[in-house]
Amino acid sequence: MRAALAGAGAVREVRMFGGIGFMLNGNLIAGASPRGLLLRVGKDRQAQALGRPGARPMVMRGRAMEGYVYVDPPALNARTVQRWVRLAVARKPRRVSGKRAPVASRRAR
Repeated sequence: MRAALAGAGAVREVRMFGGIGFMLNGNLIAGASPRGLLLRVGKDRQAQALGRPGARPMVMRGRAMEGYVYVDPPALNARTVQRWVRLAVARKPRRVSGKRAPVASRRAR
């Protein structure tokens, strides 16, 4: 994962999901653990991602998480991880424009 994300932007590693979560420019992009690879590919690329070998929907508490896929370890090697990371990096994160004023102060305007 580290080699695949090299040069993609500001990468930070965080312990999560029983492994390591990879944050790219402040957004979760992937999680790696002995159980496989979790990737945030976005809703628009989810169907494409699920068509790849070893991919399945990410399910948390019985609910499929839109925009995320899970890749089983047998489908992963250096080349496939690189391809998965490219797909995840291509996702356009939502922009957060900053905090809004509390409702009470907006009404006072």
